[in-house]
Amino acid sequence: MNTKIPGMAIAHLALRASDIDRSIKFYTELGMEPYLAWGEGAKRIQMLKFGGGAGVLELFNEGPEIKVVGEYAGKYTHFAYAVEDVEAAYNTALAAGALPKTAPKTVSLDSTPEKVSINIAFVYGPDGEEIEFFKEIR
Repeated sequence: MNTKIPGMAIAHLALRASDIDRSIKFYTELGMEPYLAWGEGAKRIQMLKFGGGAGVLELFNEGPEIKVVGEYAGKYTHFAYAVEDVEAAYNTALAAGALPKTAPKTVSLDSTPEKVSINIAFVYGPDGEEIEFFKEIR
C-alpha cells in the first residue's frame, strides 16, 4: 500500500502511434476495448481498456513522421500484461500481426525476499513497442 499518495495506481499507459488505426486494430485483436476518443487527424487520441480493471492504453496519433529519440524511439521500454496463459497470449499477439521477440519461457529468479519463477514472452507491436506477457509462478 502506498502510504505517501493513498489510492495511487496506474491510470493509463500512453503510446505514440505512427498509424493509429493499425494500432487500434492490433490492440482490439488482443482483446482491448475502445473506451474514449477525441480529436482529429494529428490530434486524434483513442483510449482502450486493458480489461480486468488494469487501466487504459492511450494512443496518440503521431503519424508516420514519429520522431526517434534514443534506443527506445521515445515510446517507452516495454509494458507487461499479466496473463493466465503466456503461450496463448503470445500466439494471439502473433496472429494479430505482432513480431516475435522472445518465445514463451520460464525463468527462475534469484529474487528476495523469496525465490520465484516467471513465465514470460515478448513481442513487438505495430510501432516496434515491446510487449511482455507475464505470469508469476509460485
